[in-house]
Amino acid sequence: MNLLDSNEMTDEEIRQQLMQRFSTARRPLGRWRLNFYVLWKRVSWRIVVKSALAVKRALDIIGSLIALILLSPLFLIVGILIKIEDRGPVFLVQKRVGKHGREFPMVKFRSMIVNADEHLSKLLAQNKHKEGVTFKIKDDPRITRIGGVLRKLSIDEFPQFWNVLKGEMSLVGPRPCLQREVQHYTLEQRRRLEATPGLTCLWQIGGRAEVDFSGQVALDVRYIESQSFWGDIKILFKTVPAVLFSKGAY
Repeated sequence: MNLLDSNEMTDEEIRQQLMQRFSTARRPLGRWRLNFYVLWKRVSWRIVVKSALAVKRALDIIGSLIALILLSPLFLIVGILIKIEDRGPVFLVQKRVGKHGREFPMVKFRSMIVNADEHLSKLLAQNKHKEGVTFKIKDDPRITRIGGVLRKLSIDEFPQFWNVLKGEMSLVGPRPCLQREVQHYTLEQRRRLEATPGLTCLWQIGGRAEVDFSGQVALDVRYIESQSFWGDIKILFKTVPAVLFSKGAY
């Protein structure tokens, strides 16, 4: 089910469609009946869309609560290891861009040295994503030893279950992007912002960092246009082996 189609047709377009449908009917379609059909179609479609969004949100709440409870011992162990390595902060909080361009503080385990952003300019030439919108390199020297393990297994992303619980993110959806990346987006690429960002997505299970930016956008748009409850469940199940085998993770 496409959750973005609810406002695609105007009332006049719906009327024209209904007029064509009933133009061959023996009894002419009165204007009051036509208005009723228009209203019924809009209301029923909104009910379907709202119900689908409510089910998705329920899945997010239940899933994130269970994850936070079950993973709490792991969170403690990871926090201790990060502190032992360089005494820096355990968590990294970044401003990310969510649905419709709204910013929110995304939390993750810190996997890089404390002053990582100060070294970014020196590494731009090694960017694996040649379009230059997103930045990924193999063997990033800013990544700490424990950070490398966290990234391989995507454990550094686990604190984002808190963002999911708060409603800033979803379990499944386009990955949240940085403001500096959005500034370079074309109009078509901004379609990624039409859905709530997620912990996992189609390109996360299909290559992760190996998927270039254009591929990420194409897969995110495909998800937005065809998202459904069972589609989300399928992506969640496929995320497990993708994480365990660390395909495209660096």
